Amino acid sequence: MNAALLTRLRSELGHPRRDLVVSGAQGPTVEVDGRTLVNLAANDYLGLAGAPEVLAAARESLDELGLGVAAGRVLCGTRSVHSELEESIAEFIGAEDAVLYGSCFDANLGVFDALLGPEDVIFSDALNHASLIDGIRLSQAKRHVFPHADVAELERLLADSGNARHRVIVTDGVFSMDGDLAALPQLSELARRYDAVLMVDDSHATGVLGAGTAEHFGRPVDILTGTLGKALGGAAGGFVAGSRVLTEKLRQVSRPYIFTNAMAPPLAAAALAAIRLAQTRPELRKRLAVNTSWLRSALADLGYEMLPGEHPIIPVMLRGGTRARDVAAALRREGVLVFALSHPVVPSGEERIRVQVSAAHTAEHLERAAAAFGRVA
Repeated sequence: MNAALLTRLRSELGHPRRDLVVSGAQGPTVEVDGRTLVNLAANDYLGLAGAPEVLAAARESLDELGLGVAAGRVLCGTRSVHSELEESIAEFIGAEDAVLYGSCFDANLGVFDALLGPEDVIFSDALNHASLIDGIRLSQAKRHVFPHADVAELERLLADSGNARHRVIVTDGVFSMDGDLAALPQLSELARRYDAVLMVDDSHATGVLGAGTAEHFGRPVDILTGTLGKALGGAAGGFVAGSRVLTEKLRQVSRPYIFTNAMAPPLAAAALAAIRLAQTRPELRKRLAVNTSWLRSALADLGYEMLPGEHPIIPVMLRGGTRARDVAAALRREGVLVFALSHPVVPSGEERIRVQVSAAHTAEHLERAAAAFGRVA
């Protein structure tokens, strides 16, 4: 390999992160180096990744359709399970139609360039997910980043963009680092007042806040993207939901839809089963809310600082230096799997551990986790 490139890469690499190898299936506990740890690091909010119905659907599809399709959707990759899943997503979200992608990252990469051009303007929240940022960069539209949740600054930018063909407001529904919700009522009102399009990435809200933030706030959303890899089965897949003319346009020109293999049928079947469970078992959301409230209260009693909220993302703030990393390592030794978030993932001084609760956690799991936090504190 080119020596100059290797030299530069070595100088930039520093001390690289090593991915943790976890054994066993996704669940409220996982195996690490032969030890069982309470898993507070996953996005399996409803506990459906290990649901028997979800696994059975995947096995049945594997036996019937095989592992993959070895083709894109526009060739011979589409199976009936893909269309059925798209219809189920649209029904669940409350949209006319949905388009399936390999991941929500792909969905966000594929939507902007397909729909917008240099005559358009995008307004993006500063804390939006990396996939939204990258998708916006791939488009030819002009773009403005407004400070996180600063509705007044957003309105100023909207007012100054009267010559645009389309104005698009883009936001996460739930922001993954802080667990806070977008100000959807205010954003919806601004979209109405300035004739703008409102787009929401609901990856951390779909299935957690009912169908998502639109249902939670009772406000319409023009374009909604989301994932099947968190609350809805935890495997893989993403989608764009909206009007049928929108989805048909994406099917014709969206590059990540056209130029990649279709989603593996067993994963699509698993996601379809997970959506049905999310629709028919409201007790999962209730249990998730109870678990989240209990753990928040327990950590507060131990003196930990947490950002406020009700979402199962609980940011435990350990500001400055290596505190977050040291506490995460200590918790792992005490039997709890969590990860530290430090600069550049979060700003310096905002270091934290992101605790993520699941409906699959039992009272015993949460008590073990709280006891470990207590010993570390």
